[in-house]
Amino acid sequence: MLDMAVVRFVFGVVLTVTAYYFQPFGLSPLLSVIYGLIASAAIILFEVRLRKVSLKRLIGAAIGSTLGFFAATMISSMLAKTSVEPRTLSFIQISLFLLMGYVGLVSGASKGDLLNLSALGGLFGGERPAKRSYKILDTSVIIDGRVADIYETGFVDGILVIPQFVLRELQQVADSADSMKRNRGRRGLDILQRIQKMAGLNVQVVETDYPTIREVDLKLIELAKEIEGKIVTNDFNLNKVSQLQGVEVLNINELANSLKPVVLPGEVMKVFILKEGKEYNQGVAYLDDGTMVVVDNARKMIGKTIDTSVTSVLQTTAGKMIFGRYEERSHNRAEPVATQPATQPTTHP
Repeated sequence: MLDMAVVRFVFGVVLTVTAYYFQPFGLSPLLSVIYGLIASAAIILFEVRLRKVSLKRLIGAAIGSTLGFFAATMISSMLAKTSVEPRTLSFIQISLFLLMGYVGLVSGASKGDLLNLSALGGLFGGERPAKRSYKILDTSVIIDGRVADIYETGFVDGILVIPQFVLRELQQVADSADSMKRNRGRRGLDILQRIQKMAGLNVQVVETDYPTIREVDLKLIELAKEIEGKIVTNDFNLNKVSQLQGVEVLNINELANSLKPVVLPGEVMKVFILKEGKEYNQGVAYLDDGTMVVVDNARKMIGKTIDTSVTSVLQTTAGKMIFGRYEERSHNRAEPVATQPATQPTTHP
């Protein structure tokens, strides 16, 4: 960076001295120096802006301006054969070159992104889009904490974005008078500290805010639209609203549901009946991952561990539900039968 500054400074000095020495356009020495300074500043500014343009846009701009100049040359050659007054003709020709060159330059640069340089191979084979992947965390998923475990495994890449308005909401929860909310808020702050300490994870806290929008969820959606990012959440309502507005969402609950063990109808599984179900003679059990198991004919087995045969599996937006049936006969056959101790025969003298 320092070397480039030195090169630009030397270029500006040389151009200014050259303008002072040759005094172009019949300018005075002072005006020549001013002209040299302005010209060098304009060229350096153009060079700085040009460095930020992609190779595709540069090639598109070069092709577009070349085609524009070619079209202006053809039109000028036809106008030269007319009876237009020479001074007017010169003005028209120069205007044509400026117009066609400008239109070709702008049009070619705007369409340059459509070029597929990798198809040309060689030096252009390594051209790749510089699009970044942003993941925006909301308050609920930070408090939940599972997102830290997911990022720690390395399955999710990209830049992790934490908006300042989410931090403010998390701070308000941590300062709540309700002890439960206060503990949730402090847990969220601890999760953020854990995420920031992870090696190889790019975490950015952005100051972008939308004062005209009060709801944090709507602010998250606007930020996702602005930076073309994805919202990481476990909030069902935010998930639905984001999808309606065309914003991609990574739902932690959906990920957890997709990773649950697959259970097929006909399999036999051992469950502990915890409570009775809503329908007649049903019992309800839960797997270790929280999946609900509804067992028919198991109401009288509450508080016991039984074998149930899976009849169907229902996948809902809230999670997975397993339906099974308890066969009392098979359970009775499996139970060991208690035998009475044999009585010793009595003997008579």
